[in-house]
Amino acid sequence: MSRRTFVTGTSVAAAWTALSAGGARFASAAERDRALAATAARAVQVKGTTLDQVATPVGSAAYKRLTAGPGRPLVVRGDVAAPGAGRDDRRTGLASFVQFTDLHLVDTESPVRFEYLARFNDSAHRPQETLNARGVSALVERVNSLAGGPYTGMPFSLVMATGDNTDNHEHIELDWYLTVMAGGRLAQNTGDTSRYEGVQNSGSAAYWNPESTFQDGYKAKGFPQVPGLLAAAGRPFDAPGLRTPWYTTVGNHDDSLEGSLPDFGLLESLYTGEYKLEGCNDADAAKLMEALRRDPAGAALLLGRLLSDGDAVRRITPDERRRPFTLKEFAKAHLDPAYTGAGPHGHGFTSDAVGSGKLYYTFRISEKVLGISLDTTNQAGFADGSLGTAQLRWLESRLKANSGHWYDADGRRVRGGGSDQLIVVFSHHTSDTMGNLLPDPRNIFEKRHDGNELVALLQRYPNVVAWVNGHTHMNKITAHGHGVPERAFWEINTASHIDYPQHARIIEIADNGDGTLSLFTTLIESAAPYATDFGNTSDAGLAALYRELSYNDPYANPAKLLGSAGDHNTELVLAKPAG
Repeated sequence: MSRRTFVTGTSVAAAWTALSAGGARFASAAERDRALAATAARAVQVKGTTLDQVATPVGSAAYKRLTAGPGRPLVVRGDVAAPGAGRDDRRTGLASFVQFTDLHLVDTESPVRFEYLARFNDSAHRPQETLNARGVSALVERVNSLAGGPYTGMPFSLVMATGDNTDNHEHIELDWYLTVMAGGRLAQNTGDTSRYEGVQNSGSAAYWNPESTFQDGYKAKGFPQVPGLLAAAGRPFDAPGLRTPWYTTVGNHDDSLEGSLPDFGLLESLYTGEYKLEGCNDADAAKLMEALRRDPAGAALLLGRLLSDGDAVRRITPDERRRPFTLKEFAKAHLDPAYTGAGPHGHGFTSDAVGSGKLYYTFRISEKVLGISLDTTNQAGFADGSLGTAQLRWLESRLKANSGHWYDADGRRVRGGGSDQLIVVFSHHTSDTMGNLLPDPRNIFEKRHDGNELVALLQRYPNVVAWVNGHTHMNKITAHGHGVPERAFWEINTASHIDYPQHARIIEIADNGDGTLSLFTTLIESAAPYATDFGNTSDAGLAALYRELSYNDPYANPAKLLGSAGDHNTELVLAKPAG
């Protein structure tokens, strides 16, 4: 049966119509199956993606096991342009690539972490984080196993990691990130590499102590005892590395302590010191959390005091590899030939970036699509970001150079001499998390610009079709519509790969041959098995447990981070820019 015949079948068309309206709630399993059949019929290949199957919790126990469940059907979104009939048969693929985001390669034994604040902020500690490197490596394996985009069939031209590649901007975390991406041998441990020195063998009821029989608060919620887990997590393993070229965008966790505190070189002794704070009283915890939100400098001072005279300070093995890196060192590390892997050399960064510290650049996604990577971090502190005036002007110059026409600030159409290229913008922060307008210490007198200004700028350039980002750890796709149809674009925000649902996203751009473009966004999970075995501490077994533990994290909110059906596997239709 041909794709056209299948898709125009009456029952499938009915299911497809309901799905296109944005619904993901099905009256029956049969209705869901019809929608999945319609989804598969429109695709070249769905295997290995969440169009085919997804991790699904089962059972009634407090601790949920995961299994392979039915996939998530494609949702057609016509928020800014109407989808035309017959477009599948006219479609021409223009680009196919993958987004990773918020990998958070994490040194769980670092003295400069805030695990004791998890009850205030779920990202302070996660029960799965000791297995993080293996989980990310399993995501790399998934990309390596796929032949290309499910709707265009085009091989991936690249993988872009949109920031928070490290958790605490330590040199060792950067080494792990680059090794997982490029391939090589690594061990996710620091200090005394023969034993684990972190909160998960602290004997504190506030943390999951997986190797002991001690009944901590996590085991009270059904978490298992897994003998040998910490030793297995810290042993060396071989990461295969991506077989596809890859690029890096910088995030706030790549330039500040825990993504929040400014680092002016005053905290290095804490990073490389011999004391780790594993807990504090409620009053001090509340003070530190408030300082992290409102007074980064005060938070740094309070952290230093707690490390010197806190209630639960542990002596650990110092490690110089925990030294925090600067953004110039971040770029320089990407230029090390040991990390070139599938290329390109520098992964977007150049020797000029090392010298200037300007970590924004352009790169080629495909013959007809240009990528622009921004640096939205602000080293003044706090998690959210913004853009400096110099970078905003640079961005506009790149948009003009690759647009045959655009609109001025008053809405007048302007002809340009630039070559017409479709443009995808990448950043770590989203449009609504770019409100940090504090002066950046890198240029104290430069004005900062928020997400609203960036949206307004991008809407002046019709060749901009998408803005792809991370930071929120949530799947969310936003239509930035406009009264002039060609000035609309899509903002595609993808969940992290440390918190459940641990997604990455395939993005394909296609010309429908009818005056519209389609952006297909397809979520993928790692190649780790869905089922876990608490007695299996192989690399694959640990990667599977990494996913299951993330679902059961008592401080996380999986349903919120997962997003709605319209944020998952989608076809985003928009007007093709004139010319």
